Amino acid sequence: MSEDVKDRIKRVETIYGDYYDSLQVVRDRIQNNILQYQRQVMETTDEKYFEHLSVRIKTDESMREKCRRKGLPETARSALHELKDSIGIRIVCPFINDVYDMVETIRGFDNCRVVEEKDYIRHVKDNGYRSYHMIVVVETEFPDVLGRTPGQYFVEIQIRTIAMDTWASLEHRMKYKKNIPNQELLVAELKRCADELASCDLTMQTIKELIDAAEDE
Repeated sequence: MSEDVKDRIKRVETIYGDYYDSLQVVRDRIQNNILQYQRQVMETTDEKYFEHLSVRIKTDESMREKCRRKGLPETARSALHELKDSIGIRIVCPFINDVYDMVETIRGFDNCRVVEEKDYIRHVKDNGYRSYHMIVVVETEFPDVLGRTPGQYFVEIQIRTIAMDTWASLEHRMKYKKNIPNQELLVAELKRCADELASCDLTMQTIKELIDAAEDE
């Protein structure tokens, strides 16, 4: 059996089944759109609107676990229609304004429609979490799990500053670690740290705007 055939069988055996190849195409297209925007910005301003971009297709194991947690059958329909994060994108920006500029850019992508938005920067979660979340649906020439052609595939996008991303990574580690001593104290300290980082983000944004204004004079 050839390696191509083995790889094909392996993909079909995942929860995504025959739709895995389409997921890869959707992932690559929206990633290329974001990278193309970055290149255009750098050509005109010599500055970057984001520092880091990560793109992934949720693993078979992770998606099956989420289906079980949500009480859904472990099927392609659950993974690609009921849930909306089979494809995940995280964009880490230098400044708060860059986050909102990126949001507007994504809204303008062809064949990409925003179906859900949550602004956790202006509406902070109780634990201090800050980020901008979007669910977009991408229209493709491929059939989707509902049998539609053109098919529609969901993408979850999280956009945040460097400070927000650092905090979220630390909070994520604590959330999934068991038997942490003094956990209530750590939660309180994380909340305090989130507020301090938010203040720093605002200060750095103000400083950047003052520098930009001086350069324009």
